[in-house]
Amino acid sequence: MPASPTGPPRLVDVALPLPLRRTFTYAVPEALAARAVPGARVVVPVRGRRVIGFCTGPSDGASLGDTEAKPILDAPDAEPALPPDLLAACRWIADYHVTALGLVCRAALPAALGVASRPDAPGRTARLLVLTDALPSLLERDRVFGRAHQQRALFELVEQLGGTADLATVTAQLGCTPSVVDGLVRRGVARLDTADRPRDPFAAQPPSPAVAVAPTDAQREAVASILALPPGGAALLHGITGSGKTLVYLEVLEQVVRREGRTAIVLVPEIALTPQTVDRFRGRFGDLVAVLHSGLSDGERLDAWRALRAGTKRIAVGARSAVFAPLPDLGAIIVDEEHEASYKQAEAPRYHAREVALIRARETGARCVLGSATPSLESWRNAQLGRLALLSLPARVGGGTLPAVRVVDLRQERRASLPDEVARRQVVSASLEALVRDRLARGEQAMLLLNRRGYAAFVQCAEGHVAACPHCSISLTYHRTPERLVCHYCQHQEPAGKRCPDCDAPMERQRGLGTQQVERLLVERFPTARIARMDVDTTSGKWAHARILERFGRGEIDLLLGTQMIAKGLDFPNVTLVGVIDADVGINLPDFRASERTFQLLSQVAGRAGRGPQSGEVVIQTRTPGHHAVRHAASHDFLGFVAEELAAREDPPYPPSLRLANVVVSGLDEGAVAEFAERVTQWLVRADTRFGLGVTVLGPAPCPIERVKTRYRWHVILKSAQAAPLTRLLGGLVDGVEVPAAGAMRLAVDRDPVALL
Repeated sequence: MPASPTGPPRLVDVALPLPLRRTFTYAVPEALAARAVPGARVVVPVRGRRVIGFCTGPSDGASLGDTEAKPILDAPDAEPALPPDLLAACRWIADYHVTALGLVCRAALPAALGVASRPDAPGRTARLLVLTDALPSLLERDRVFGRAHQQRALFELVEQLGGTADLATVTAQLGCTPSVVDGLVRRGVARLDTADRPRDPFAAQPPSPAVAVAPTDAQREAVASILALPPGGAALLHGITGSGKTLVYLEVLEQVVRREGRTAIVLVPEIALTPQTVDRFRGRFGDLVAVLHSGLSDGERLDAWRALRAGTKRIAVGARSAVFAPLPDLGAIIVDEEHEASYKQAEAPRYHAREVALIRARETGARCVLGSATPSLESWRNAQLGRLALLSLPARVGGGTLPAVRVVDLRQERRASLPDEVARRQVVSASLEALVRDRLARGEQAMLLLNRRGYAAFVQCAEGHVAACPHCSISLTYHRTPERLVCHYCQHQEPAGKRCPDCDAPMERQRGLGTQQVERLLVERFPTARIARMDVDTTSGKWAHARILERFGRGEIDLLLGTQMIAKGLDFPNVTLVGVIDADVGINLPDFRASERTFQLLSQVAGRAGRGPQSGEVVIQTRTPGHHAVRHAASHDFLGFVAEELAAREDPPYPPSLRLANVVVSGLDEGAVAEFAERVTQWLVRADTRFGLGVTVLGPAPCPIERVKTRYRWHVILKSAQAAPLTRLLGGLVDGVEVPAAGAMRLAVDRDPVALL
């Protein structure tokens, strides 16, 4: 590239969305110099392709050697897509999670901005009809339009709308043809124009009017403590279910957004599952809120992102990826239900939104609030150590009390039942059935939880063979409507055959309850009740969750049966009974967080009962009533559970007692995967010994679910008292160990995993 008149071209480092932990040097043409700044998207050539990369700063060109730098082809944005604080957060994620900065930057932006073929990612535009000449008198109108009655009608309609109107809307309203519009333009009294028309997925769902609620003394104290946090400070808000955490969030945002004029991010575990919470933010702040929904199209996400970037929307409410909202002058970040595992990204980059929220708050001087009735043990430990301010809401608003909890031992229920009642009593115990009938008779509502969808967990032939997925090391789940066998990992489906493919014996045994089977049994036991099921199978459509919950809120449903999605963020005053069909689902998984997740789920779903004027009751059915997760959930004793669980995490040590990383090797050939996993382990042990890092290396071993989507999986677990040694060891592994090309081999690093499955 020839030198410019002012000297050699400026060089910049560009992070590419490739699995490479390095940047690449490109030359900046003079025409793009003002735009190719840190955080900017740039279009660059990569092996004959045009790729969107991200400028990270100036380069000294040392990595080029004798090679001439290729020029940047385009810089499509007037302002950097990643403002300085967001670029800093992306750098932290890349360093801490030992992943490529380009992949992190791409994940921080809407998908539409990662396409090089259309780097400017145009939004939706509307054609406008704009009046250019006023015709105040009837005489003038008669002279201009004469017998052109439709032109006059169109002119007067646009005039009534302020002189500018959406062309499609007004012509449809009057039934005008294009020739009518052309006539207005030819007469010089109107012109055609275009304007951006943001795609608003919530346009047809206006928010409910805000209800004025006076904060309690405890809520006012929590709000004052949050607003008093130093710039970049963070607090853990521990409030029991029904204590009014959402009102605390609303009051904080009232101060930050309306009075201080700053912006805010509100993270919720899953927008579709918390419509009431989202509706309260929209009801209070109206058009200032941009909601980032998991079911939005790429265009809808892009329009919301642009509105936030421009400052026309000042509050971003969304799930995990909303932590990257490009808001200027960020003043507050709220992470509701901070304990939820859904805040962890399952694929690279494997960031945790809670941790990114803390980093962004530090970079921007925003206040950060982590809220939960059942905080994660990591956040609780950080509060104990003084890294987070600990705030408490110990009582329900309105003087309500936590519901009484009854634990039913299904082993005793089985022994007390007649032979033909055994199966039914394992679904709905006698005590739970009596309480459901009582609530139905009183016109109250009940919620029933079973965290397993489908009809049966697996099917088995008379010889003991189980129908298994051909691509994963997991049994196929039996679904009855429509009838099929489904793998919940790779979504493989096959007909539910009547005979075993292995031995031709009848496929006659269905093991393990699923929500479909429970729904059928409930219909049989309560034929007059209005029953709805809420799981992945019934909520796959856009807004399906909201429609079911709206019907429940209007009292059109008596019994709501669902998986974990009914456990969070729901507030229905007429729900006076919650039943947990089987509390043991997930309690014995081969994962160190199994007990913690069980306690959180039981506590959260129990909190849905008794939130109105009537008191509530909870029935937990289990075969392990002595398990500490069940015992402490039944007594609403978070502190007791934490004390017992933390002690169990000391020996053998697991987070939060130490730092953890999971290195997963996967490929198509089982032997090759095992061999490469052994090589990785040996490298880790040698490197740890050489540098004296003090990291414990465990493995290699097959993952608990050894095969997923045709890929065999082995893992190595690393434990360290400090984060820095893990970062150094993992960085050396990713940069220094060559991954074999044969067998589609992959090496993945998961820092602070939420599960080891």
